[in-house]
Amino acid sequence: MERKIFTSESVGEGHPDKICDQISDAVLDACLRDDNKSRVACEVFTSTGLVLIGGEITTSTFVDVLEVARTVARDIGYVNADYGLDYNSMAVLNMIHSQSPDIAQGVDGKGLDEFTGKTGAGDQGLMFGFACRETPELMPAPITLAHKILIKAAEVRKSQHLPWLRPDAKAQVTVEYEGHKPARIDTIVVSHQHDPGIKHGELKDSIITEIIKPGISEFDLIDSKTKYFINPTGRFVTGGPHGDTGLTGRKIIVDTYGGMGRHGGGAFSGKDPTKVDRSAAYMARYIAKNIVASELADRCEVQLAYAIGVPFPVSIRVDSFGTAKVPESKIEKAVAEVFDLSPDGIIKKLDLKKPIYQKTSNYGHFGRPIFTWEKTDSVQLLTKAIK
Repeated sequence: MERKIFTSESVGEGHPDKICDQISDAVLDACLRDDNKSRVACEVFTSTGLVLIGGEITTSTFVDVLEVARTVARDIGYVNADYGLDYNSMAVLNMIHSQSPDIAQGVDGKGLDEFTGKTGAGDQGLMFGFACRETPELMPAPITLAHKILIKAAEVRKSQHLPWLRPDAKAQVTVEYEGHKPARIDTIVVSHQHDPGIKHGELKDSIITEIIKPGISEFDLIDSKTKYFINPTGRFVTGGPHGDTGLTGRKIIVDTYGGMGRHGGGAFSGKDPTKVDRSAAYMARYIAKNIVASELADRCEVQLAYAIGVPFPVSIRVDSFGTAKVPESKIEKAVAEVFDLSPDGIIKKLDLKKPIYQKTSNYGHFGRPIFTWEKTDSVQLLTKAIK
């Protein structure tokens, strides 16, 4: 059987863009905690010693966004100016204002007469969900492996087991496939910020033995030919926002499927669930995962599309990449029949008005069982609708 390779990357919670995603979602959570009808579109920019928070927020509660930003930076591990950011001394600028009334009237069901009283989509756009049989989570293997390496790296860093590790980190994994089945890991790349005193040889050996191998041991895909590139420039002392500026929403492929499965272009973090960029992407993942779990297909991609102010999708598409056990048209019909794909329906089904979002902002929004959109509790409904 022909062998092919696929590569995906992930970034750690100390990566500049991920600092911003976490602050954006922490602000969202703080709003939803006291007012679950909050409208939030929160964007964050960070550079050396600076966090700038902007966007549009309409809420009945008070949120101390400066304190939220400092708490996030502290919890990541930015506790020293040498790391590129220090939670205690960093400047935090608040440039937030309220949501546009023109957008609000469509979302609130006060727009066109035919949609009166119904929550409309917060914007136009297209969203994708994907699922496959490569891992127990029904996720692509490369992105899953990259996430797990960085989850282990954060655990090792925060426990001080390797005290010279600093917060910024990235990982990349190349998987070799036989057909659609992961056969082995061809290449692993890890770049991890560190203190200046550590020698490269010790750093490389420690990251391989203390982070990579235990982090992904459950997959048993490393072999004697697996190649490792650990801090391949030889030095990664300058990192965090001092090494690169960060911005909310720049890691949309890391957040989803690592490039396997398409992306509609809309970022997630900092957006309340009336924004279908986020909520409909979660619903599309839920549908795709339930289709695969029900054995209607081995691989599945679901596309949903919306118009601003309109309380239902303008299109639904299912692509099984030739793996469907029944015609795709039947699956599409079943999806439309089984699921309420209005913004209200999605929010209710996935319970999206709770302050759950900061947890999503690291290590992928998909493939983690703590989230409602990862449940496979609609298998019977789909199977019944097909028959």
